[in-house]
Amino acid sequence: MTDHSAEALGDKTTLTPQEAEKARKRYLLKRFWISARGYWGRKGDRLAWPCCIALLALIGINVGFQYGINVWNREIFDAIEQRDASSVYSLGGIFPFLVLGSVTLVTTQVFGRMMVQRRWRSWLTKALIARWLDHGRYYQLNLIGGDHQNPEARISEDMRIATESPVDFVSGVIAAFVSASTFIVVLWTIGGALTLPIAGADITIPGFLVIAAVIYATITSGSIAFIARHFVQVSEVKNQVEAEFRYSLTRVRENGESIALLGGEEEERNELDRSFKNVRRQWRLLAHQYMRTTVVSHGSLLIAPVVPVLLCAPKFLEGSMSLGEVMQAASAFTIVQSAFGWLVDNYPRLADWNACARRVASLMMSLDGLEKAEQSETVGRIRRGETRNDVILALNNLSVSLGDGTAVVKETEVEIVPGERVLVAGESGSGKSTLVRAIAGLWPWGDGSVDFRAGSNLFMLPQKPYIPSGTLRRAVAYPHGADEWEAEKMTAALDKVGLGHLNDKLEEDAPWDHTLSGGEKQRLAFARLLLHHPEIVVMDEATSALDEKSQDKIMQMLTEELPDVTIVSVGHRAELEAFHSRKITLEKHEGGARLVSDVDLMRHARRRNVLSRLLPQSR
Repeated sequence: MTDHSAEALGDKTTLTPQEAEKARKRYLLKRFWISARGYWGRKGDRLAWPCCIALLALIGINVGFQYGINVWNREIFDAIEQRDASSVYSLGGIFPFLVLGSVTLVTTQVFGRMMVQRRWRSWLTKALIARWLDHGRYYQLNLIGGDHQNPEARISEDMRIATESPVDFVSGVIAAFVSASTFIVVLWTIGGALTLPIAGADITIPGFLVIAAVIYATITSGSIAFIARHFVQVSEVKNQVEAEFRYSLTRVRENGESIALLGGEEEERNELDRSFKNVRRQWRLLAHQYMRTTVVSHGSLLIAPVVPVLLCAPKFLEGSMSLGEVMQAASAFTIVQSAFGWLVDNYPRLADWNACARRVASLMMSLDGLEKAEQSETVGRIRRGETRNDVILALNNLSVSLGDGTAVVKETEVEIVPGERVLVAGESGSGKSTLVRAIAGLWPWGDGSVDFRAGSNLFMLPQKPYIPSGTLRRAVAYPHGADEWEAEKMTAALDKVGLGHLNDKLEEDAPWDHTLSGGEKQRLAFARLLLHHPEIVVMDEATSALDEKSQDKIMQMLTEELPDVTIVSVGHRAELEAFHSRKITLEKHEGGARLVSDVDLMRHARRRNVLSRLLPQSR
């Protein structure tokens, strides 16, 4: 359990692990509703209430048509019993209109229900995605503990079930309540009282059909609640292992080239088999739950229509009840029993909703924790501000740490002026990549500040560039839109980075992430750089997939095309020094890596100020 969820649940020292887990699950449902109910709030969807009110009206009107068909049922059987041909034919002529009206209402009700579901899901999904993408939280979730694995499955499939099922439940409960209320009156009116001779005395049972319907529904609902008491837990675990299996398959697809080159198919097959074995195990447990509930639900389906006929038979045989009233009572009893037995039919879906809503809420709580840390003064966060004088980028007493407070880079002070090209060097594991992530704003934990000159924009070139789906034009323009630049500018940029052979494929929609090699992806990233023309570029092993000759050409091109750009790059190759004006070196120490050297690699015309308070100590 995460710290923020523990705080929300209160002091856990007095709870057993089982009680704490139950409390956590209860709070997860509460957390889901805290966000979900905003759909009907001031910042929610303006059509939320009108759609819901219209849906409720349709439910009421549809129950009215059910009652009309119920009355028609009585009249037609009474006419048949009396052999009244004219009544039978006239009632037969009315029935198609009742059917047409009922079908139209039900169809419109389905449309209204699905509209509420669609708009609610859309509103809540957009809100969650906005929080997930904001401040790089989608990246930071990978760095912290908590129950937020496979967020893509939670935002898509789990969110769908979490928003669809409550609308079905509420509309179903309301329809069941209105139906039960309406047809209980019918049962009470038609059935009246039943007198039974017991032990020489006559016992009168008023509203015996209503009492029988309540008792029958209580037995069936109680039975389903008892035998399916583990349904929620089994369904929750099933959804989790399904998400893990999908993630494993996605990993194989995304890393297909590496797996194929290494010949790792057998190991991947074994791992997928292990993952799918968990899926099969959970499905077997879920099948057992479904089998138990089917015994009750199917048995109820067979018995429910017969019970009212048997109960009404004595009154029909003695002549106090007509055949039409028997059939009306049987129809009304079935409707009432179905309304009372709503839990029998929907318990599996209720269990599935419980599991999905909790998975969505777990992701929400992890995002809550990141937001709380961003606003907290007690949790160490790297500040971002503006530089002074002619400095374009400054690291002021910057310390970078893990989420648990462990230092990675300790108390670094560096100032960089416009046009400088700074190479960050150091042995593997010394925190170079973590430092550039902190500069880019992806790594929030630590102390001190990263300051930029006002109005300057930063462009990041990671070791593995992201290639979005769609056309090559979109991939080149990313993260801007595909129509941001004319085709001539894009092809010119591709020519300069050695990808001219792709110019005629600019509008081609293909799986470019799998089509391009690692080196071509890095070249494509430099083409983006030429188009965006930022003031500051942060490069993290951005040429590692290129051979030395290609690397030299790319770096020389960058120097010629963007002579005034400021560069901070991480690299291991000594050849990169020829394209940088300055080199700072990080060295691993106990308590965090420290800056141990800062040297000029070439004469630089501009004056700069470089500080490292721990540099003398390291020497």
